[in-house]
Amino acid sequence: MFGAFTPAAPEIVLLTLICVVLVADLFVTDEGRGVTFWLTIATLAATAWAVVATMPDGRTVIFDGSYVSDALSQVLKLAAVGLVAVGFLYARDYLRQQGLMKGEYYLLGLFGLLGMMIMMSANGLLTMYLGLETLSLSLYALVAFDRNNATSAESAMKYFVLGAIASGSLLYGISWVYGLTGSVQFHEIAQAVQDPAVNSMPLWFGMAFMIVGIAFKFGAVPFHMWLPDVYQGSRTPVALYIASAPKLAALALIFRVLVDGLGNIHEVWQGMIMVLAVLSLVVGNVVAISQTNIKRMLGYSAIAHVGFILLAIFTGTEAGYAAALFYTLTYVIMAAGAFGMVILLSREGYDVDELADFKGLNTRSPWFAQMMLFFMIGMAAVPPRDGFFAKLNVIGAVLDAGFPALAVIMVLASVIGAFYYLRVIWYMYFDKAEDRSIFQAGPDTRFVLSLNGLAVLVLGFVPGTLMALCISVLASVT
Repeated sequence: MFGAFTPAAPEIVLLTLICVVLVADLFVTDEGRGVTFWLTIATLAATAWAVVATMPDGRTVIFDGSYVSDALSQVLKLAAVGLVAVGFLYARDYLRQQGLMKGEYYLLGLFGLLGMMIMMSANGLLTMYLGLETLSLSLYALVAFDRNNATSAESAMKYFVLGAIASGSLLYGISWVYGLTGSVQFHEIAQAVQDPAVNSMPLWFGMAFMIVGIAFKFGAVPFHMWLPDVYQGSRTPVALYIASAPKLAALALIFRVLVDGLGNIHEVWQGMIMVLAVLSLVVGNVVAISQTNIKRMLGYSAIAHVGFILLAIFTGTEAGYAAALFYTLTYVIMAAGAFGMVILLSREGYDVDELADFKGLNTRSPWFAQMMLFFMIGMAAVPPRDGFFAKLNVIGAVLDAGFPALAVIMVLASVIGAFYYLRVIWYMYFDKAEDRSIFQAGPDTRFVLSLNGLAVLVLGFVPGTLMALCISVLASVT
């Protein structure tokens, strides 16, 4: 059907259907936004079908080497589509209750997904940058989605300014790498950097600027300033969106730039990644302890988890890369569920923000208290949850690479991090409920949230299946 462009069918289908949703939404009133929602879900279903239908046997490159379709890109795309769909399902009742049921939310989310998919299939620096900016501009607008909320507007402005600086840094680094290697295609850069005349201080200078831009997009310390503020200031469905699928795109950014493009000079960028990772581990876990706002706590928690992912990348081994992919997939599933619980507790005229809002949740709903328990102990890496095996794989990869001191730091950071997760559990099971209102979320939201929690439970008992998938995916592209 798409001829030579068949590998890019998921992006073509998604962009075409975005235009359909955009036009259809023009003729829908605020009361009839359910039409926009279901058209959006249909768009995501069609995109997922296109991803599965074009699953490659190997590696296919089109558009003069700018676009690549491989196992890594397809797995990440499928996961991103699924997470965005779950986020939209969680958000529907919340948006209706808060009077925010607007078509812009879904359209911006779809455009953001398009940017993520471009990043996942980018085979060159400029294609990667195009996808990154498509995603970033969508996120800036999403954060400011609630026009009447001053906090959201402030967060969006901070996000935009810092994001523009990071994008400028990344683009500046790209210009240096292009000037020295003569190419923006990753495979040509990988060949060029093996030349001692190219692998010199100017290349390292440009690479440092690129890593700064990557670190910002991932939320790594010291380029994390935006993340807790954006999580807290934006509406919960927006925070859920930012906390889930874009993390997969950030991982793709790291894989494509540092592994595909600069993997041959791993020893040059290894030290920079290590510093970012250790700082993220320490700052994220320590600062999260003092937070009373649930979304801000999850923001600092995300920073700490980024530290683990970066340490897996730092190893420069196939085992480390597979551990990074496994960790990211498990984390985004748990993060989506945690924010979904925040949405569940919210109601018309009241947005859950504080940890204290979880007091006595077990009394109000033992089932959903159990779901939140799965998410929290998973993030805290309590065995036998998937979060435990994710961290164990990263620690194992770091030890195999010959860095026992870093493994010790990771273990200590995990112990510190367990405290603030267990505090949420304490509130749910051992404090009296201050709010006994009935959940306003619909049965479909409750069903999907339950499936989310059970997915975390199942992955904790059979982590080997997902890990085997990650190993096979990385083996086919590295």
